[in-house]
Amino acid sequence: MSYAGDKTPGETWEALTSDSKATLIDCRSEAEWAFVGIPDLTSIGKETLLLAWQHFPGMQVNQNFVTNLQAQVADSESPLYFLCRSGQRSQAAAAMATAAGYKSCYNVSEGFEGGHDELGHRGRVSGWKARDLPWRQG
Repeated sequence: MSYAGDKTPGETWEALTSDSKATLIDCRSEAEWAFVGIPDLTSIGKETLLLAWQHFPGMQVNQNFVTNLQAQVADSESPLYFLCRSGQRSQAAAAMATAAGYKSCYNVSEGFEGGHDELGHRGRVSGWKARDLPWRQG
């Protein structure tokens, strides 16, 4: 594994709540933030850092991802928790941030919406939303 490890949404929430330096980075696309929703950290006095790993609609990897991350998170010792839809893109983002010198990069394993249920819908069986963690839409 080329990053610090995987954390569940619950473990991530716990870390964000207990560690003032912990940062949640939502690396989904702008379309996902706008139409699906984002984690809401206002109850713990934080904001989710929105930093796309890929650009919608073509889904090309954001060549400025590390530069943008460095501009927003200067402390390479801060624990960073990367979140995408299901935990795949966030793995790549955590690995890239680790390669760039950040020491504690974690993948939020279930992502924001998690896997599909028996009807093919996301957001009902796993993920940030299904675990009833704070989020907002639009």
